[in-house]
Amino acid sequence: MMFRLSLLLCCVLSGASLLAGDRPNVVWIISDDLGPELGCYGYPEVATPNLDRLAASGRRYTHAFSTAPVCSASRTAFQTGLYQTTVGGHHHNTRDKKVLPESIPTVTGLMQKAGYFVVNGRGTLPVEKKLAKSHLNFVYDAREFFDDADWTQRAEGQPFFAQVQIKEPHRGFVKSDRQRPNAPIPPYYPDHPVTRADWANYLASIEVLDQKVGAVLKRLEDEGLADNTLVIFFGDHGRPHVRGKQWLYDGGVHTPLIVRWPGKVKAGEVVDGLASLLDPMPTTLAAAGADVPKVPGLNLLDPNWKGHAQVFAARDRCGDAPDRIRSVRTRDYKYIRNFHTEVPYMQHSGYKKLSYPVVTLMKVMHAQGRWNAPFMAKTRPKEELYDLKADPHEMKNLADDPAFAKQLAKMRGDVEQWIKETGDNGAIDESLTVDIDALKKEKWDWYARTMKKRGLDPDLSDREYLQWLKKDLGVE
Repeated sequence: MMFRLSLLLCCVLSGASLLAGDRPNVVWIISDDLGPELGCYGYPEVATPNLDRLAASGRRYTHAFSTAPVCSASRTAFQTGLYQTTVGGHHHNTRDKKVLPESIPTVTGLMQKAGYFVVNGRGTLPVEKKLAKSHLNFVYDAREFFDDADWTQRAEGQPFFAQVQIKEPHRGFVKSDRQRPNAPIPPYYPDHPVTRADWANYLASIEVLDQKVGAVLKRLEDEGLADNTLVIFFGDHGRPHVRGKQWLYDGGVHTPLIVRWPGKVKAGEVVDGLASLLDPMPTTLAAAGADVPKVPGLNLLDPNWKGHAQVFAARDRCGDAPDRIRSVRTRDYKYIRNFHTEVPYMQHSGYKKLSYPVVTLMKVMHAQGRWNAPFMAKTRPKEELYDLKADPHEMKNLADDPAFAKQLAKMRGDVEQWIKETGDNGAIDESLTVDIDALKKEKWDWYARTMKKRGLDPDLSDREYLQWLKKDLGVE
């Protein structure tokens, strides 16, 4: 039996070796928590020469979106090619994780089946033996899901599929060496020294990301692999800021997407169609000549690709902040459905309070009557509708405007249909399988311990906490 298994493996690897010249390697470079604040996307005050060169030698997608504004849910989606709400991986760090049924594919499994050596690492030298972050909301054995942490371990001539994980610009940020006064700040933040210092640190972290991307690209070139490697770069979701990460506004789901494949993708091309992070899976499988299952994503390299007519996204419980929000976006409009109107936008989140200085800044300014944005309201509207051409920052809710009643009704219907057709599990009460009170206590205890490590009382006032944050950011 062992001999037959070994013979089968040799045949598979031999076949892979024979076909390696015809099949490209594929490298996904995945950044944590990244919005389109890159030089190649026209953003000033940030130095991203390596990503700019990648875009100049490949194709840049201007309207790419994740299906969730938080890592584990989004990653669950782009690894399976299905919405996280379909496979039951919609709550961040899902507690009642399930084994995927055989009917649900994974990009890693299908690429292994096609003879590829599947890697999850950091793409760095010297080679690290430890698998990098995967962070998926289903039960899996990482050593079966991936073959190794680096492509050097593959058989001679075997093509590889590598997922390169880069932490930046996930919080905590690196400290910026300059103030960056000309960096555009979204208008839904107070233009305040705290905001600018925090934003500058975000941009500095993007510059660290760029250096790491440069090292991966250089390695591919040094090893003579660049010309036969399809590189797909993207963030796992949007930026880690207030009204960004964990929210369905563009700040939380809009991410860069760059594709390079020498000789196959036109250099310097810019594409404005709607792309989804469900697209890299079918793109990768098609490029490898592997079987492509029926999934919602599209092959980005299909010559007839026009983009999606609309893209959907979902947010559910994140840490100690239960919620259910759904959205649909076209090129011109965004519709958001809030299922828990009784919950404020700024409900307590230990993660956000610890990590997002602008959360506390906004609360203090609101209490002083100096910041009265709708985001500070104690309740939420059932529906939100935004005209993205007139209002790209999604600040004027048109859901109650009679002039947009037809558009509202259509997009409401689109979300309702999507919920039914995709088998959205979000309506299932998580407390049926998870002790939510225990979960919240666990999260509060973690928050309290972290505050105490900072020498702070977990119950200190927002005003006192803001003073500490100012000192920590160096803006006193």
